[in-house]
Amino acid sequence: MSRNLLIKLGAIAALIILLMIPILMIDGMVEERQSLRDRVLEDIARSSSHSQTITGPLLVVPYRKTERNWKTHVNTGERYLEESERSGRLYFLPERFTLGGTVTTELRARGIYQARLFHSNSRLSGHFEVPANFGISEDVADYRFGEPFVSLGISDIRGIKNNLVLEQDGRKLAFQPGSATSLLGAGVHAPLPLAVADIHQGRRLDFAFDLLLQGTGELNIVPVGRETLVDLEADWPHPSFVGAYLPGEREIDAKGFKARWQTSFFATNLQEVLSDCALGQECWELKNRHFGVSFVDPVDQYLKSDRALKYALLFIALTFAGFFLFEVLKRLAVHPVQYGLVGLALAMFYLLLLSLAEHMEFARAYALAASACVALIGFYVSHVLRSWWRGGGFSVALAGLYAMLYALLSAEDYALLMGSLLVFGLLAAVMVLTRKLDWYGLSKPAAV
Repeated sequence: MSRNLLIKLGAIAALIILLMIPILMIDGMVEERQSLRDRVLEDIARSSSHSQTITGPLLVVPYRKTERNWKTHVNTGERYLEESERSGRLYFLPERFTLGGTVTTELRARGIYQARLFHSNSRLSGHFEVPANFGISEDVADYRFGEPFVSLGISDIRGIKNNLVLEQDGRKLAFQPGSATSLLGAGVHAPLPLAVADIHQGRRLDFAFDLLLQGTGELNIVPVGRETLVDLEADWPHPSFVGAYLPGEREIDAKGFKARWQTSFFATNLQEVLSDCALGQECWELKNRHFGVSFVDPVDQYLKSDRALKYALLFIALTFAGFFLFEVLKRLAVHPVQYGLVGLALAMFYLLLLSLAEHMEFARAYALAASACVALIGFYVSHVLRSWWRGGGFSVALAGLYAMLYALLSAEDYALLMGSLLVFGLLAAVMVLTRKLDWYGLSKPAAV
C-alpha cells in the first residue's frame, strides 16, 4: 500500500476525531435544553399539581387510656398508686377496597415546552370490619374512645377537583381538609359517628365516595385492603406501569389502555407495616408499597436526539468509507477538505433535528432535517464525484441510513438488535464490494 494512501487514511481518521468536537457540543446543548425543559415542567407541576399517590382510606380511632402504676416513695418507702393518661390511636385497614376509574390527559404549554396533566375520575368503595370494642380485649374500662374518622392520604391536595362526600351506610358525611394523622401526611378526613352499641358489639362499615383528581407524571395507589381491586382505563397509549406490583391484566392499543391490579394482605403485608407505623417507627414503607402508572412520554424528543447522537460517529465513518470506496474503486481523488465539509453537513443534521423537534413532532422534524442534509450532501457529492448518477446513488444510500437510524430511535426494545444487524450488514456490503480489489495496486496515481 502506497505512502500517499496511508497519509490519506490518517487524514480521514484525524477528520473524524475533529468532527466529534461539534458533535459533543451539540450533545451538551441537548442536555442543556432538556434541563431547561425539566425546570419548566416542574414549574407547571408546582403551579398545578405534582404526581399523585392515594393512600387509604383508613379507619382511625383516637383514644385515651388510664394507666396505673405502683411506685415506692423515696423517703418513706411506702408504696402508692399513680394514675396517668396516655393518648393514642387505633388504625384499621379496609377488609375490601376497590377503585374503578377513568383517566384523561391534556397538554399544558409554557413557551415551547409542554407538560402532560392527567385527570382521574374514580369511585372508591369497600368496607371495614370493626371488631367489638375496636379490638381491645383487656382493661376495656380504662379506655375512652374518641370519635372515629375515615382518613384518606392524597400527596398533593391541590389536585382535588370535587367536593368529597363519604357515603356510609346510607349517610352522607362531608370530608374535611387534612388527613388528621401524620401517617398519611396531606389528605382529607371524614368524622364517623358511631353509636355506643356499635362500639361494644362491633359492626361492618361500608363506604364509598367519588374522587376527581388532577396531577402530573404518575398516579399511584397504595393497596390498603385485605383484598384490593383496582381498575383503571385511560386515553394514554404509552403507559409505564410503576411501583411494587404490576397489573395482572392489561390491554394497550393506540387509543389508550385498560389495566387491573388485584392484591391481598399476604402479598402486601400492610397490616404489619401499619402496626410499625402506629408504634412511632419510620412510616415511609407504607407509601412506598404502591402501584400505578406513569403518564410520561417514554421516548421524548430530547431522548431521541441524544440517542441519535450516539450513532454520529458511525454515520460519519460510514460516509467517509463510502467516499473512500469511490476513490479506490473508481480511481477518483477526494480532497480531505471535501471530506470535512460533508462531515460538517452530517453534524448539522443533529443541530437541525434538535431545533426543529422543539417546535413540531419528532417524526416530522427528523424527516425535514434528514431531507435537508441528504439534498445538500447529494448536490455537493455529485460534483465531487463528477457524476450525477454517483451523487444520486450516494444520496439514496445516505437516505437509507437515515431511515434505518429513525427505526432504531423508534424501537424501545429492539434498538440493540437492529443496530447490530445494521452494522453487520454494512460491513458485509463493504467486504463484498472490495472482495476482488488489489489493495497493493492502489499505489497507482488516481484520476485528476
